[in-house]
Amino acid sequence: MSRPPIRLERHPLSGHSHRVELMLSLLGLVSERIDVDLMQGAHKRPEFLARNPFGQVPVIEDDGFVLADSNAILVYLARQYGAEHWLPSEPAAAAAVQRWLSVAAGPLASGPATARLITVFGASYDPEPVIARAHALLGILEAELARSAYLVGDEITIADIALYTYVAHAPEGNVSLEAYPRIRAWLERIEKQPGFVPMQQTAVGLRAGL
Repeated sequence: MSRPPIRLERHPLSGHSHRVELMLSLLGLVSERIDVDLMQGAHKRPEFLARNPFGQVPVIEDDGFVLADSNAILVYLARQYGAEHWLPSEPAAAAAVQRWLSVAAGPLASGPATARLITVFGASYDPEPVIARAHALLGILEAELARSAYLVGDEITIADIALYTYVAHAPEGNVSLEAYPRIRAWLERIEKQPGFVPMQQTAVGLRAGL
């Protein structure tokens, strides 16, 4: 008997959700996307909180196994379905991937992701320090990418997937990528991967009018 498609509860403008959607597509996995209406508070209703008590998207269900948190989902998909390069077992490389997952949950979330929250979702943050944090992170990424094609060596890993979406969509939060040629080349390498799927663009910030 064939396994049912992986069920993905997501929001189409959520970068965290897109990480998972992208990984599913890159792995060639069949999935069913379920849109969660964040504006109407669907993520805070009891039936959703039973699946993720933190009330956040994304959530996946894979043949009865339910898992929340985008980075945890990337780890699961890489181990369950992916080739070794997605999440290497060699200790130093595995630790390097984990380092970038922590960056995704920390500086990326408080910088580019938050800058985009202001413009796309109307979040009430002071944009100046948020944009400054975003550029501080981008400067580090630009320097790191001078060493290798991807964040952990010359093969793509879940580290790249964890950071891709919010960096690619940083201009929506008024964070320009103009000064970062290595980052732009890295984004293009990811976008050329077989199975790549983009996240919907939003015409706000530096993308307004485009």
